[in-house]
Amino acid sequence: MSNLREGLSRMDAGIARVGEMIPEAPQQEVRLTRLLLLVGGTLLGEVEAYLKPHGLNDSDFRTLMALYSSPDGATPSELCGFAQQGATNMTRIGNALVKAGLAARSHSAEDRRRIVLNITPTGKRLVRRILPPLFPKVLGAYASLSASDKRTLERLLRQVALNIDSLQSSDSSP
Repeated sequence: MSNLREGLSRMDAGIARVGEMIPEAPQQEVRLTRLLLLVGGTLLGEVEAYLKPHGLNDSDFRTLMALYSSPDGATPSELCGFAQQGATNMTRIGNALVKAGLAARSHSAEDRRRIVLNITPTGKRLVRRILPPLFPKVLGAYASLSASDKRTLERLLRQVALNIDSLQSSDSSP
């Protein structure tokens, strides 16, 4: 039995035991949450291991991809949202990308007080070199799902994301 299969089995058993001790525990929702965290953590580990030899981590790579897909560049605050990073960490990421020659800072044409990050030709070459070898793993993760299954999974995950966003918004309301 693989480590992942064993982990799933232990997870199910543990949730069932908690359900016996705390009958009101929402077992299915807890199971879904744990599955999302397990899948996300496993995928993140795979991506991080792949990126490490290139001197990048996941947040660096997400930021680089945001710049790659932004023809006019992006401000650090825009990048914070895309990469799900705070301002302090985005400063570190921006500095690292600039130091590596993957991004460059400039002033915004509309507002000289604003800083814009743009991907450099070196950054574009790196993306084109490291992205395609990731495709087989991404495809393999969903290999047993039909096109319809994938659309349904995407729709449901988006609904969960919006539900979480709504909870976070209501938590910050006075």
